[in-house]
Order: sequence, then structure tokens, then C-alpha cells
Amino acid sequence: MSELRFDDRVVVVTGAGNGLGRSHALQFASRGAKVVVNDLGGSAFGAGSDSSAADKVVDEIVAAGGEAVANYDSVEDGDKIIQSALDNFGRIDVLVNNAGILRDKSFQKMTDEDWDLVYNVHVRGAYKCSHAAWPHMRDQEYGRLIFTASAAGIYGNFGQANYSMAKLGLHGLSQTLAAEGKKRNILSNTIAPIAGSRLTETIMPPAMCEQLKPEYVSPLVLKLTNEQSTVNGQLFEVGAGWIGALRWERSKGIGFKLGEEFNCDDVEASFDKVVDFTDADHPTGTSEALASIMANLQNK
Repeated sequence: MSELRFDDRVVVVTGAGNGLGRSHALQFASRGAKVVVNDLGGSAFGAGSDSSAADKVVDEIVAAGGEAVANYDSVEDGDKIIQSALDNFGRIDVLVNNAGILRDKSFQKMTDEDWDLVYNVHVRGAYKCSHAAWPHMRDQEYGRLIFTASAAGIYGNFGQANYSMAKLGLHGLSQTLAAEGKKRNILSNTIAPIAGSRLTETIMPPAMCEQLKPEYVSPLVLKLTNEQSTVNGQLFEVGAGWIGALRWERSKGIGFKLGEEFNCDDVEASFDKVVDFTDADHPTGTSEALASIMANLQNK
């Protein structure tokens, strides 16, 4: 089996000063990539800034014989981050949208600021970075994007309405970019990682955080972003050395006859069939998803 390499590839990792981002950056560099280590250096809750976080990771990479530069811009200024890659290395091949913050509160206590800050960093930030990289990837007919979701986005989690919204939204963005970019060899995928970091240490016991090493997540990121990969538009849960792919599942459902009145009582009477996942379908796109619905137009 040949070794996956990133020689002559330029990789941008946002939020790369700590945790998952740092691990991604180090592993990319160890495989020959030129890395832009982006980190504003703010707190886990979105306050302040500090250049030292990115600088330390760059120093690690350079000390190991790799190539890297630091960038301290907010992901909301994604054009500046991508420009840093162009100015220093002349291109952008891989973008790992990793930066994130937490502002956990129950929905009743959540403020507009809590909502907006999480949205701006996770969703708007990933959009701004990806939108800035997109034309360069299109022109060179090559690109790989990773969006970082979360189990909270997939399944929901108490006290994380803002975070859950943002994380599932990123997967929706990734799926559409996967569809739009495929013909130009731009592939996009989503990971939902679990790892010890500044974010998870606020909700997990220290001993567990220490065991859930970020280094257990990065190998999947490198596999998905390597030039040999053809994986596109998928979602993966990953952590603790375990990796699994997720897909949508939909029940066969029930189609009511059109032309005959049906009401909520009929839905009530048939609801067991609506939620019966026996022999379920697995639509992979909007065309497949709409097929069953549109077919029922003939059910008269």
C-alpha cells in the first residue's frame, strides 16, 4: 500500500492553534503539505485574540522539517486567510473548516449574542473561507474541503441549540458544495468528531478528554482530502480510533389517495406505518428523496 502524501499541496486549517486543528496541521505537514495554520487565538467562548497559539504550531512544524505559516485572522475574514495561502505558497488545495466556539445555555436563557457568535464562527466563518477558496479550486480543477460537524448537530443536545444548528448546517453546506464541485474535481465531506479539546473539556471529565486524543481523528481527514480520494458528500462520525459513515434513512411511509379527502384522523390511524423503518429506504439526493412523493401524485 502506497503512503498517502501531500507534496506540493497547500492546506489551510482553521482553528489550528489547539486540539483537532493542531493535530490536523501537524499530520498534513508530516506528509509533505505546506500548511497555513490559522488561529485567531481567542478563548473557547469567542473572546480575545492571541497570536501565540498559531505561532507555536508553526514552530513545531518547522522544527520537524516542514513548511508552514501562521495566520491570525478571524474566519469571518476568510478571504484574508485564503490570501495568506496564495501569498505564501501560490495556491490552495485543501481547506479544513475546523474553527469553533461554544456558548452553551438552555434555549430559554440563550441570548441573541450567544446565537450570533456561534453562527458567525461556525457557519459564516466556514462559508467565508470556502467561498474565498472556491474560485481558485475551480480554476485549477482540484480541491478538497472538510466541514466539522458534531453529534450535537446530528442528534441534538441539551443546552446547545445554537451549536447544534450550526453544526448540522455545515453538513448541508458541504453536501451542496459536493454536488456543485464534483465536475471540477472539488470534493467536500463532513466529519462529526469527538476528541479532547478546549471545547469538550467544558462538558467531559478530564480523564476522558485525555483519552480522546485529537490524533485519533486526523487520519480520516487526511484520507478524505488526499488527491487519491473519490469520497464526496458524505458524513462520518469519528473518535477514539473508531470511524463510521452515516446516511439518511427513511421509512417506506404511506401514500394517501388523492382526489379523496384525507384528514388528521386518517394520519393518526396510519401513523404506525409512517414511522415503521422496516425495509427502509436510503435516499442519497433530492431526486431520490422526491421520487416517492411525486409518485403519489398518480395515486388517485
